[in-house]
Amino acid sequence: MNPAQVVHDGAVLAPLQFGGDLIGLAIAFLVLAIVAAIAGASGVAGLSMTIAKWLVIIFVVLAVVSFVL
Repeated sequence: MNPAQVVHDGAVLAPLQFGGDLIGLAIAFLVLAIVAAIAGASGVAGLSMTIAKWLVIIFVVLAVVSFVL
């Protein structure tokens, strides 16, 4: 059993964990947006920034849910 898991009434409970993939993807899309903006591709930059923003929002919501539960 993983040390992060908790046994409660015979059920094994594990916290919500995604391994940091969401925040890593958000950083990658942010870098892509900055490079695209420097290169003059405003459409790609805007789309990449929107994707990065939503990934950060999803990350924060899942982090809050995992702390509460």
